[in-house]
Amino acid sequence: MTVCAELLARYEAEGDNFLSNIVTGDETWVHHFEPETKRQSMEWHRTTSPKKKKFKAIPSAGKVMATVFWDSEGVILFDVLPHGATINSEVYCATLRKLKKRVQRVRRHKNANELLILHDNARPHTSLRTREELTKLQWTVLPHPPYSPDLAPSDFHLFGPMKDALRGKHYADDGEVIDAARRWLRHRPVEWYNAGIQALTSRWRKAVALNGEYVEK
Repeated sequence: MTVCAELLARYEAEGDNFLSNIVTGDETWVHHFEPETKRQSMEWHRTTSPKKKKFKAIPSAGKVMATVFWDSEGVILFDVLPHGATINSEVYCATLRKLKKRVQRVRRHKNANELLILHDNARPHTSLRTREELTKLQWTVLPHPPYSPDLAPSDFHLFGPMKDALRGKHYADDGEVIDAARRWLRHRPVEWYNAGIQALTSRWRKAVALNGEYVEK
């Protein structure tokens, strides 16, 4: 509640300029095959129609770890972790340096040093090594309550719809699923990304009204 009240106060003082400087990001697994949800696989049939036998489907073993950073204008960086590598402070710092270069390239109208980083409290994001790197990059990190995916735009706005779009389709290899994810992200309009960032204010208000309780997705 304290964190959300602090962020709301800043928004009320700075307005949309505060939101436009937010760059948010996170990591997620993207599978070569993600089974459809029960709702997606529903079919219309008559009451007398024989019921189809359904087999339990599970995500395929083939998968890639994708990192996506975005703001109110769209995706800034889409990065994929090499097989066998893990997300640690060193890897995350390298990703942040890539992000800085991408910002300078695709957000030239913005002051890269005024960006506000919003990420969760995963260990690679909050380690001393990462904090030192963020200081070098001259970026401010916005506070984020622990265990709060309901207040992380990538969790409540981006990853779910992206995986739903890929769900039920088989991809032969990493390249195919990466291309599909990139294509889906690229085809989202600017208004869609802006809505995800703008939604933060209503969630902050709801969290404060609920005395810090979890905000439903």
